[in-house]
Amino acid sequence: MPCHPLRKPSGTMAGQQDKAALISETRRRFETEYLPDKSDKYDSRDVERLQQDDNWIENYLIWRHDVVDDTLKMIDDSFQWRKEYMVNDLSESALPKWLFENGALYLHGYDKEGYKLFWFRVKFHTKDPKLQFEKKKFVAFWLEHYARREHGKPLTVVFDMAETGLSHIDLDFIRFIINCFKVYYPNYLSKIVIFEMPWIMNAAFKIVKGWLGPDAISMLKFTNKNEVQEYISVEYLPAYMGGIDTFKYSYPPLVDDDFQTPLCENGPITTEDETESKEEVEADSKEAGEFSEEQILNAKKVCSVEQISKPEENDKTDSKTKNAKKALTIFKGPLLHISPSEELFFGSKEIGEKKCLIVLTNVTKNVVAFKVRTTAPDKYRVKPSNSSCEPGTSIDIVVSLHGGFAASLQDRFLIMAAEMDQASGAGVPELAQFWKEVPRNKVMEHRLRCHVVESSKPSTLTLKENSFNIPTKTNEDLHLQLTQLLQVNRRLQEQIDRCVWFQQLIVVLALFLVAIAAFCFYVLYTQRC
Repeated sequence: MPCHPLRKPSGTMAGQQDKAALISETRRRFETEYLPDKSDKYDSRDVERLQQDDNWIENYLIWRHDVVDDTLKMIDDSFQWRKEYMVNDLSESALPKWLFENGALYLHGYDKEGYKLFWFRVKFHTKDPKLQFEKKKFVAFWLEHYARREHGKPLTVVFDMAETGLSHIDLDFIRFIINCFKVYYPNYLSKIVIFEMPWIMNAAFKIVKGWLGPDAISMLKFTNKNEVQEYISVEYLPAYMGGIDTFKYSYPPLVDDDFQTPLCENGPITTEDETESKEEVEADSKEAGEFSEEQILNAKKVCSVEQISKPEENDKTDSKTKNAKKALTIFKGPLLHISPSEELFFGSKEIGEKKCLIVLTNVTKNVVAFKVRTTAPDKYRVKPSNSSCEPGTSIDIVVSLHGGFAASLQDRFLIMAAEMDQASGAGVPELAQFWKEVPRNKVMEHRLRCHVVESSKPSTLTLKENSFNIPTKTNEDLHLQLTQLLQVNRRLQEQIDRCVWFQQLIVVLALFLVAIAAFCFYVLYTQRC
């Protein structure tokens, strides 16, 4: 098979109609050429998904440059692997507990481009052929867990090789991880960040580069403590990597994003789930009791339509957002259709766009309760953030940045939805009780990430508007340049120290050789005498 890069642009030369035709041809040919003879080698759930999920087929096509024959072979290999590893049945209970407790593999944090980080702590991995299959299933579990949740969004793999040696190197396991992205999860990888690879392992990673192929070598990022921040911000780096992230892996529970309840513009909300402590639940119920009937009615009005009495600036912002929402893509879930489907667009500080609109549409015949959570609850206000939606109706949710905060690519929003009984009621106390009792398998979840739109204003206009801030920006530029110079200086110092160490080692070896030579001459001289 020819080598291809692990991540390719989602767009192709073919138009949308051509892409739809390729997807249709791939699906038809798979059903006629592969399915009759190999149906027992596939999981029926994968076959059913292939018949319904266009994006899944499109990822395979992108990987194989829209060559249908190669795409079909890849799907065949992938499906057989998925059945061999029982990917659709992988769960926490299906895997040994020690794999989770070990902490060698987990998902946590985001890189500077907003891609999820998949950590491989190499020092916790030991090569053991007897346990290899279970460990590979564990990798498949995490990738499938991510794929089902994020719907094809790429991630960044971090090989943390700090404090590792030859005993930790397992080329078979590394090759399996790479093959997962090359064959089984195509178009899922953004980059591989390798942290502090020992020099003794250079030969091993030359082999790894061969597995990746020439086009994908650029995705390998070899870093140390000073360079890793080019790809991952200090917010998601542990202290030994030069970061400030206090996260420490532990199990249980399964590591996930730290989604919390944001503040509503009307005040705090009470939507914590059953995993919270009793004290928080009691505080929530007490807080919910403080709402009057009039406030509950107001909350319902906010859910159904936007309030008419708004300041002129808010009206303009909201109208712009409403006009734009028609062009946005839609995530079609079983309970709600959500627009936009993937990203909330916020402006940079220069643009000053501080609001975004999320449109929820109830596609069921029952009332659907929903709540919104975020990884940055102090930065955002959501209105409404905990309410319900009547059958066949739509609700506008306004997400606004609070105070002087700026949106970040690492910020995430989680929309949770569940069907309610008609007799349950939709007041704040009823919703709080509903979320405490609803089973997790009945809750639909969808995640949105933030996208920051940079300013497109002419430079002359920017200078004019910020003329009083020129000294401050100059100081910031100088500080940035000074920091970069210090980093370069530190790097040079490390190289000098390394050279000095090698020189000292060579001197010692030379002296040792001279001593040996002198001793040999002495022995020969004494024997002759």
